[in-house]
Amino acid sequence: MAIYKVDISNKDAKRDLLDLFIDRNIVLESPCGGKGICGKCKIKLISGDVNPITEKEIAFLREDEIKEGYRLACLTFGRGNVEVEIEEKEAKHKILSDGYMPDIEFNPIITKVLKKSEDLVVDNLDSYEDLLCTINKTNDLNLIGKMNKIVRNDEITAVYSGDDLIDIEDGNTVDKSFGVAIDIGTTTVVASLIDLKEGNEVGSDTAINPQKEYGLDVLTRIDFINRRENGLEILKNTIVDCLNKLIGNLCEEHKVERKNIYEICIGANTTMMHILLGISTETIGRSPYKPLFVNEKYINAKDMGINIAEGGKVYCLPGVSSYIGADIVAGVMVSNLKYTDKNVLFIDIGTNGEIVLAKKGKLASCSCAAGPAFEGMNISCGMRAAEGAIEEINISPEKITLKTIGNKKPVGICGSGILELISELWRNKLIGKTGRIKTAEDVLKSTESEVLASCIEDVDKKRRVVISREHNIYITQEDIRQVQLAKGAIASGFYSLLETLELSMDDLDEVIISGQFGKHLKISSLVGVGIIPKDLENKVTYIGNSSKTGALMCLTSKNVRKEIQQVATDIDYFELSTKDGYERLFTKCLNF
Repeated sequence: MAIYKVDISNKDAKRDLLDLFIDRNIVLESPCGGKGICGKCKIKLISGDVNPITEKEIAFLREDEIKEGYRLACLTFGRGNVEVEIEEKEAKHKILSDGYMPDIEFNPIITKVLKKSEDLVVDNLDSYEDLLCTINKTNDLNLIGKMNKIVRNDEITAVYSGDDLIDIEDGNTVDKSFGVAIDIGTTTVVASLIDLKEGNEVGSDTAINPQKEYGLDVLTRIDFINRRENGLEILKNTIVDCLNKLIGNLCEEHKVERKNIYEICIGANTTMMHILLGISTETIGRSPYKPLFVNEKYINAKDMGINIAEGGKVYCLPGVSSYIGADIVAGVMVSNLKYTDKNVLFIDIGTNGEIVLAKKGKLASCSCAAGPAFEGMNISCGMRAAEGAIEEINISPEKITLKTIGNKKPVGICGSGILELISELWRNKLIGKTGRIKTAEDVLKSTESEVLASCIEDVDKKRRVVISREHNIYITQEDIRQVQLAKGAIASGFYSLLETLELSMDDLDEVIISGQFGKHLKISSLVGVGIIPKDLENKVTYIGNSSKTGALMCLTSKNVRKEIQQVATDIDYFELSTKDGYERLFTKCLNF
């Protein structure tokens, strides 16, 4: 626990504590963006003058927490000196960094060429700038200023991005050439250090996206930006700091200098990409939901505040629309969907469910708001995939068996565990087809198991299934509804695309599951809750973090870089909400 003191002036008395904490760089989890609907921004009041506890807070806090002085920061207003205690969470998170990598020709856009003094003849030149032009013409004043290196050294190394000279280095540094492939997800960030001379992946590092403290999903972050004058700047600086830290970690661990990292390639959804570049997200969050840009971008790293080589570049992969971003285009490249002669369904399962259907090279896409339930959020006992999270559950008439990440004491249920739990509840007849939790009497009658019947309980007229009484872990009716909404969104999305391209389930040759979360999902759970029809069970392939892999492909192959923009342009996007009969289809897909 950490203790913070905040001196609140009269002019700030109308601002809640969460808002004031943000100004002071005090990190506090707030998935809903301070709307008072998630109950996560708990603080313990030690001293100070604050408003009385609200009904909303009482609904989220336990009786013992209220007695101990716990409040929700987003609903607490103070005056004068206020002292609070905040829990510091340090659990190790389980983040996927790898994915399927197709065979590609290694020909990176970043190259180094050794130049020896005998190759650089100056006698017939009017100036040393003319000599620089013999290496490569440039208007970069920084490079012109480095011409003295040409004069005083027997050999220098010229660094190129394609045909453009981006740096001149003393001596022979040809063997020191690196790049970084990055996936910026709404929830997690993954960075891989790549040797651009040999093509090897040197190492990788991961982090939870620190923007989650300001909103769990893209919409709450857009709302945060809209509500705060400097909201965009806060979120941009937060992610840039995260990238610099990951790059620093990789450099330290693998004995690489930042000055020898010349390019970064980034895959991310459209909102994350706008925020990274400091570009307004306002048009993404309101009708007609159009982004300010989707095309690829090639930018000076120093202009973004990213600390690599002085002439280092950042390449941002292209996207398609507001909700089909560069991360999905990367997945399409990794899966070779543009050139396949098969019918392939590509699904990235996460906070936003993105789907691409390939019909022998024709590409159709849609996005559905799956919500954060699949990632363990907005669930009573839900949590991210960290130590102590229940990730596997087996229910039988005799007992309930749990497996946690790190084999630690259970503290909650992560997304994969929630999906498996609901699949198990359905298989063991504790819930009906509509998702309704059955009464203890009905469970006993249908299963003849007192163990299962004893799991059902009603608290404050709300029914729930207790998974572990010892650790007070359970799932409520509302939790199950959240998962139904998520699975209904994804299932209705790909049914809609099948109809659009005039295909049936039987026509599908393969289903590809992509993404940080998708890799951890058992096919039995996907089938059990109805996200994937049973007939497709044997056609499922997992490809892991295809966003980072696509960024890596762009980093190491000129051919991929040339191709990816056209592939993005060729992906047709369909808005589900405007499709006739979609609401009926969505409602139908809610059932198990």
